[in-house]
Amino acid sequence: MIAPMFGGHWFDRLDAARSDLGQFAALLSRPDARLLRLDGLDPLLGADGRLTFEAVDDAAPLALLGLVDDAPVFASLRPAFAPPRPSYRLLEQLGRTDAPIYAAARSLVDWHSRHAFCARCGRPTAIIRAGWGRHCSGCGTDHFPRVDPVVIMLAEHEGEVLLGRQPQYPPGRYSALAGFVEPGESIEDAVARELFEEAGVRATEIRYLASQPWPFPSSLMIGCIAVVEHRALTIDHTELEDAFWVSRDGVRAALDAEPGAPFLAPPLWAIARDLLEAWLAGCDAPP
Repeated sequence: MIAPMFGGHWFDRLDAARSDLGQFAALLSRPDARLLRLDGLDPLLGADGRLTFEAVDDAAPLALLGLVDDAPVFASLRPAFAPPRPSYRLLEQLGRTDAPIYAAARSLVDWHSRHAFCARCGRPTAIIRAGWGRHCSGCGTDHFPRVDPVVIMLAEHEGEVLLGRQPQYPPGRYSALAGFVEPGESIEDAVARELFEEAGVRATEIRYLASQPWPFPSSLMIGCIAVVEHRALTIDHTELEDAFWVSRDGVRAALDAEPGAPFLAPPLWAIARDLLEAWLAGCDAPP
């Protein structure tokens, strides 16, 4: 089973307490209540790579994240603005157990920073539902955090996969192709459209593998593999700097970081790496 970073750790989000002011106050007053420590939108990690916590400051606007290790955990909703890319140094240190908690907090804090005003009438909004919504007193509209679906996929043809690179990638890095799901599209439609738009290949079969919360700022990566009908490429250079087909030997060499590998593999926290590992394992399995 694929377990990408930022997912795979269920914790009780205490949905019922979000609309119950009494429950919220009781959780806030518990002696074991904890506040997640953030530097802006980055986690403040301990020497062991774990998230760190402090006593709850109830003077700040707070979001209830849920129960973690049976203790109520909160995040401060003071405005915080994100850099264009995550801190890869911190992602390398962050443990998988804590990653889902951080993902929820980061996406939620960032959403509040960007939704202080109503998208319908432009009036100021106020925090509701223990930090999981905002209410406009002008027109009465309630706003709730949203997740943007993104398809990320490997195109497969006769035992090879298609990988691409964007200009901001480190030298030599290639990854799976990806793109946002557009209004009115299914996941399958989005996979087929993105592959054709970015690389000129047509999908004939699409299968879903796994998903990954991606809190930079609030996406859900939907991982798929698509069989395509040919390998001729027409690259959209406004989206991709380059793309090429890689054999499973080349994928294996890249994942093992062998000298002379044909590309630099995606990092451990990216679902693109999980997709490559799953594809390689499937190809290696006996029929």
